[in-house]
Order: sequence, then C-alpha cells, then structure tokens
Amino acid sequence: MVMPADSALLETLDSLGTPLLRLDALGVVTFANLALARWLGVSQRRLLGLHAAALEQEGQQLAIGLVRGMQAPLRLRRVGLALPGTAPVLFADLWLSPAADGLWLEAHPVDEFPGEDPARLLPAALAASLKGLAHELRNPLLGIKGAAQLLARRIDAEGRELTAIIESEVGRLSMLVDQLLSPAPPRPFVPVNVHAVLERVLRLAESDAGWAVHLQRDYDPSLPEFPADPDRLAQAVWNLVRNAIEAGAGRVTLRTRAEHAARIGSAPPALALRLDVIDDGRGVPPELAEHLLLPLVSGRADGTGLGLALAQQVAREHRGALTWRSRPGHTVFTLMLPLGSETEPADG
Repeated sequence: MVMPADSALLETLDSLGTPLLRLDALGVVTFANLALARWLGVSQRRLLGLHAAALEQEGQQLAIGLVRGMQAPLRLRRVGLALPGTAPVLFADLWLSPAADGLWLEAHPVDEFPGEDPARLLPAALAASLKGLAHELRNPLLGIKGAAQLLARRIDAEGRELTAIIESEVGRLSMLVDQLLSPAPPRPFVPVNVHAVLERVLRLAESDAGWAVHLQRDYDPSLPEFPADPDRLAQAVWNLVRNAIEAGAGRVTLRTRAEHAARIGSAPPALALRLDVIDDGRGVPPELAEHLLLPLVSGRADGTGLGLALAQQVAREHRGALTWRSRPGHTVFTLMLPLGSETEPADG
C-alpha cells in the first residue's frame, strides 16, 4: 500500500518523532510512520488503506480540510483523532501539505501525556546528540568572534563592515546554540522592514558566493513594515538563497510584492507579503519533489536536509506559508506572509 518512494527516505520518516501520514489523491492512507501509529496506539498496518477522514472522531475539520489542502498548505487546530471503534480520542493540530498525487499530513499533539511519548519528543539519542553538538560549537564560535574583533582594529572601514557581518552572524549562531541547550519560547514580534532583512541576506550571499553568482533585487518599495522576528526571517531567506547557490545558480533574484486578497491556509483573504527567491539553477530533482520540505530530505550527499524544513517552520511561525515550483533553469520558492497587526508568533 505504500506509494513508490526511496526506502532510505521512508526509513528516515519512520524514525521521526513527528507523526506523519502520506495520503493519496482520495485521502487514503498509503504510509504511516511509527510515531503516528504509537500515538494512536495501533499498528502501522492497521492504518494503511484507511481513509484519513475516518480517523476524525469529533467534527468535520479534516474531512473538509482534505479537499482544501490539495491546493495549498492548511492548518487545522485541535482535531480529535482515533481509529474507528477505539478510544481514547486524542487531539492534535494538523498540517496538510500538497504533494504529487496526494497530501502529507503532519500531526502535533496538543494534550499532555505522561512520560516521554515518542510522538511528542525527539528520540532521546537525537536530543542528546543535538546538545552535544551545541556544546562543541560554542567554543569555536567564541574564537571566531574574538578573532573578528581583533581583525577589525587593524583594517580599513570597508574591512570593518565585513567583520561586523561576521560578528553579527556569530551572534545569531550563538543564539541558536543557546536555544538547543535551553529551548526558550518564541520572542515577541517587532515591526520589520523586509528589505532591510533581505539586504542582510544579500551581504551574506555576496560574502559566500563572491562574483560567481549575480544577485538581483526586485523590490516593491510601497511595502509597509510588518510584525516579525527579523533574525528568524533572515535565517529562512538565507536558507533559500543558499540552496539556490548550491543548486548551481548563476543568477538569484529576491522579489517582493504586495499580494491582495491572498489566502494562506484556512485564514480569510488578506493583504500579504509575497517574497520570491528565484534562481536559474538545476532545479528540484523529481525524486525529491514529494518530500522536499520534510526534515532530513536533501539532494546533496553532504546536505543536512534541514534548511527548507526550517524555512517552512519560520513561515508557519509568522502565520504564513512556503511554496515552490521548479523546472531546470527556473526555480521559485515563495514565502507568503500576512501583513496584519498580529504582534505574537504563531503557536507551534
């Protein structure tokens, strides 16, 4: 019943702590990872061939969402799920993401459970590895920052501008390390000029790629400031630009536009920021198309597969969405972010 896919990828998805379902175009389960089966208290085999709407035990959010989610990513809040005829009903926020000939359904349980439920937490070994990595990174980062500060005293103004970028990025990485060691709640959003964020990313790209890549700006100067986390937003856009560079792009364009009557997920139409990262690189490999935004999926042997997943997470934190389209020579990743008055990040 599992749709054709790389076995190594399925093994990776099966090891994730986040419950996942793969649905065909009719909403029938073709793949369920171990985390979801354990959370529901059933075997993976019992879920295969079941229509996903049959799992919803209260209301019709999922039944309606399966239709709407075929066109765009969709979030459903606090959906009650259980295998028909079993108990108890468990609640989760659901993300529906379109895939070729179907959908991915990602569940984030919202109730408290005793103990370290594998559907709620990263596997202990992975969590320990991340903390170990964070400890190993901390000292080199301090060394890089100190060296940049010493270098700034010996060079001209243009050089000091570059060392300031080094110090700024070391500070951002240090903050990420601290979050791995001691996770903190999201920071309140502040008014952000998106073009200031993009200029920061372009300076990083210029330092990284040099003259090998032509970087273009296509900005809408009428865009207002909007509530966001500028560091997280810069990280997401930088991941998209870096992916383009690593895909062999000779030209990368950052384009901003105001999108009127934009619909993002289940939210009503509103004014939104459309941020396109356009490149002329090799494009997305067809075998990765269905799973591109999932964690640990990469088209490079040395890739981590976390860049696009993080960009998608940042979009969700800002109540937005990340979409893409690609063919060889023309790839576009689009961040759609509401230009509303919200001042707090999305939960989850």
